[in-house]
Amino acid sequence: MINTIASFISAAIIQGIPLLYGATGEILTEKSGNLNLGIPGIMYVGGISGIIGGYLYERSTDTPVAWLCILIPLLSTLIGSGLMALIYSFLTITLRANQNVTGLALTTFGVGVGNFYGGSLLSFFGESGSISLLKTGNFYKTTLPFASDLGLFGKTFLSFGFLAYLAVIIAIVVAWILSRTRVGLNLRAVGENPATADAAGINVTLYKYLATCIGGSIAGLGGLYFVMDYTSGAWTNDGFGDRGWLAIAIVIFALWKPNSAIFSSFIFGGLYIICTYIPNLSSSNKELIKMLPYIVTIIVLVFTSARKKPEHQPPASLGLPYFREER
Repeated sequence: MINTIASFISAAIIQGIPLLYGATGEILTEKSGNLNLGIPGIMYVGGISGIIGGYLYERSTDTPVAWLCILIPLLSTLIGSGLMALIYSFLTITLRANQNVTGLALTTFGVGVGNFYGGSLLSFFGESGSISLLKTGNFYKTTLPFASDLGLFGKTFLSFGFLAYLAVIIAIVVAWILSRTRVGLNLRAVGENPATADAAGINVTLYKYLATCIGGSIAGLGGLYFVMDYTSGAWTNDGFGDRGWLAIAIVIFALWKPNSAIFSSFIFGGLYIICTYIPNLSSSNKELIKMLPYIVTIIVLVFTSARKKPEHQPPASLGLPYFREER
């Protein structure tokens, strides 16, 4: 029984890590007043960018170096997802396009880009089959050397690759920046009332661009974790499922707090796979159980909206374009 519980906790953490990356990136973005529904597409592009970078490096050498196998896909992911976020920023901040429509278009575009290159990358080099970067995936999956010496605790909490711990560290750092630094105060001011922040001398456009692009890059790391650690360097078209949307749901569930998103992501990860731990479930019942994260999010949204506590509400200008001429 204890081993089963430990196995479930470990699986929930594994499922929750890509959600945590997406949620942390989206929280940072929304704190600037931008509602980026393109996070699912950005995660797809982050994943395929890492795959492309890793594939090109593995193909170029017979003896891949561990740190390059890690660094090249990591940088490729940050560049790919950052460019997607930059496109969104240009359209919504500079051109003031509708944020909802732009985000949804970005998701459709990102999924299409991921599936296109995932299905045709090998054919560009005269190869066939599906992409599988086992060497790079193994480097990403390398666990802490002392984890096996700590018994069940080590197996449950310390048997993950470095990207899992990096996700938690990034969430904690973002929470600290938002709550304890001048930059975080300015960013929250931009999200709450950009006109007032502008009048106080804060560069609203700069903060929105930086928060959105950095947030998108963080979300893209969730795609890299999924393809390199979770699937061991293999790409499957549409393999991400609805994880990008779950990440956006976690933002609401965590009440726009990155530190709360850590535990929320693991809870959602557990809800996402709990059906596999319940015996004798029919396919229809499994699909119903997979709805639990969204149902819980709706309940939390209704509850927090009814209480109307300011600290539990989204930024006041979330989703609204800022026109400096009208302030």
